[in-house]
Amino acid sequence: MLPLQYFLPSPSLGSFYSMISADGGVNVERAQSYGPLARHKLDIYRPRKDAGRGPVVVFFYGGSWREGDRAIYGFVGAALAARGITTIIPDYRLYPQVMFPSFMEDTALAYGWVHDHIANNNALPLQKSRPIFVMGHSAGAHIAALLTLDQRYLHKVDESMAFPAGLIGLAGPMAFDPTTDKTTKEVFASTINHADRARPIAQVRADLPPVLLAHGQKDETVGLWNARQFAQVLEKAGAKTCKLEYADIGHVGLVLALSRPLRWRAPVLEATVKFIEEVTNNKFAPSRIGC
Repeated sequence: MLPLQYFLPSPSLGSFYSMISADGGVNVERAQSYGPLARHKLDIYRPRKDAGRGPVVVFFYGGSWREGDRAIYGFVGAALAARGITTIIPDYRLYPQVMFPSFMEDTALAYGWVHDHIANNNALPLQKSRPIFVMGHSAGAHIAALLTLDQRYLHKVDESMAFPAGLIGLAGPMAFDPTTDKTTKEVFASTINHADRARPIAQVRADLPPVLLAHGQKDETVGLWNARQFAQVLEKAGAKTCKLEYADIGHVGLVLALSRPLRWRAPVLEATVKFIEEVTNNKFAPSRIGC
């Protein structure tokens, strides 16, 4: 799975792209610790006029569970924050330092930090909890989906913690078997006899929050069939699901369409913001997103 890092191969180059392509009117808090390890760091992108209200997004980047750095994806955080959505981008441990499910445990810990420090701000005791959405691209979409679908990860952090209000998956490998794919079987070797534990499509249940899926029709890295099969299973289970397919967009192009210079390629940002707003206001209907 070619990650964005393939095209922006260093954090410094990726950070430079974010700097020149990101929206303004955003405050950034960098390198907040959410846990004890070196990779347990996150960046927070806040609207300039953040009043401690409104929805929150935790964005997980892709990279085949082998690569990634939060600095490369500042354009995602800035794009959403400029539209009033506080956005958090965490790092997490990667293969070969760890295998599945260790990066799931890291991302659950990051979600728990966001839940405690941003969504439930003790400085605002009368403020209602802010809804948390999980969002990801490629391997990050897979992580976001498993956090939403498999309750064990968040329950391990805090059994009383509120689960995601919605899931946004961009080009996610939601249906494939990572224990048989030659590029991922080492990462998921711990589940060789229990592959379904690592397959979002096998974790679908009836009480799920709304889901937005987006995929490029020219994606040669993660097959479009992943989104189509996942959407079918979600809809059969009764989950409110919106699946968008974009012509002439490939794997990396889908996430880059969130950046200011490339939004003309596909309205990914518009659909994401509308989904978050409608779910937050309890008005979500897939037809209004264009599904």
